[in-house]
Amino acid sequence: MARAETTRTLYASGDLDYAVPPGETLRELLEEKGMTQRELAERVGLSPKHVNQLINGLVRLTPEVAESLERVVGTPARLWNRLEADYQSTLVRLRSARDLEQHVDWLNELPVSELVERNILPEEPSNKISRIDQLLAFFTVASVDVWRELYEQPAACAFRKSKVQDSKLGPLSTWLRLGEIEAQQMPCAAFDSTSLKASLPELRALTLLPAQEFRPRLQKICSARGVAVVFIEEVKGARVSGVTRKIGTKRVIQLSQRYRTDDQLWFSFFHEIHHVLNGDDEMRIEIAGRTDTDDPIELEADRFSADTLIPPQYGSRLAELTSKAEVRAFAREIGIAPGIVVGRLQRENPRWPYSKGNDLKRKLDLLDT
Repeated sequence: MARAETTRTLYASGDLDYAVPPGETLRELLEEKGMTQRELAERVGLSPKHVNQLINGLVRLTPEVAESLERVVGTPARLWNRLEADYQSTLVRLRSARDLEQHVDWLNELPVSELVERNILPEEPSNKISRIDQLLAFFTVASVDVWRELYEQPAACAFRKSKVQDSKLGPLSTWLRLGEIEAQQMPCAAFDSTSLKASLPELRALTLLPAQEFRPRLQKICSARGVAVVFIEEVKGARVSGVTRKIGTKRVIQLSQRYRTDDQLWFSFFHEIHHVLNGDDEMRIEIAGRTDTDDPIELEADRFSADTLIPPQYGSRLAELTSKAEVRAFAREIGIAPGIVVGRLQRENPRWPYSKGNDLKRKLDLLDT
């Protein structure tokens, strides 16, 4: 294959693993015309040294030089400008690829196979650099360092507060990003704290409904008040039950449905609602099994959730409940699902071990509704 044909083929490929300067095309044209570099330098008004550097890609081919080359060798200036832009773009891509090679171990931190199973990422790419590129696009960040700043550090803070040692930052960051994607697609009105607070009785009444009925109603009520509620299957290793945060102008509540029972789901939901109503602008991540009982903000949210589900005027009667029949009657009286009462008793009443009354809890699968 002739040199000129080789160069044109390389430029047409669009995915080079090395960069070809526009000077290579210029060299080929000079050979075809029988013109020396010195003669070209004289005709375009450049020094022979500059022309040699141009041909070897050591200096940029500027728009001014492109105009001169159009007059001297007949090739349109727009072609020279495009070749220079392609060359510089390829150099940047190659430098980026070399940088990404230093972060191959990052792949081991992230649940790549799980993202493939969820059809978020395609099947295995041809190389690890391509996979890193895909993950950066998934997280919408320019580099691994930026990812650590935006995702890892808030997660690490949550883990430190929760004192949970066996959770993993990569899976948690992935779960957070999946929630971002879904929340961004949900239309929401402007945030209205007063209206949200007024809707609490309506939201509480939803606990009596099956998942396929309460999920759309819950999301509609909250979105009308500026809160996007999303349910994202927990990523293995994240050990997370919920999170509250701001994404743009939206308040977002993201729930993992980790335990798949109505008592856990509704307790987590109203816990997060308190963070929203309390105006907590920082990300609040609720790690499953947390032991941060000294965090006043979390304790306050726990108390709010418990009192919203079972108001204090009824709370004193919990100690009187000794049978499942009494739980059902009590739940009907106060308008709440009986499984929520069982969950409260299991947490607070030593006479109700965690093995008692679980059949009153409703199993949920909000991810399929």
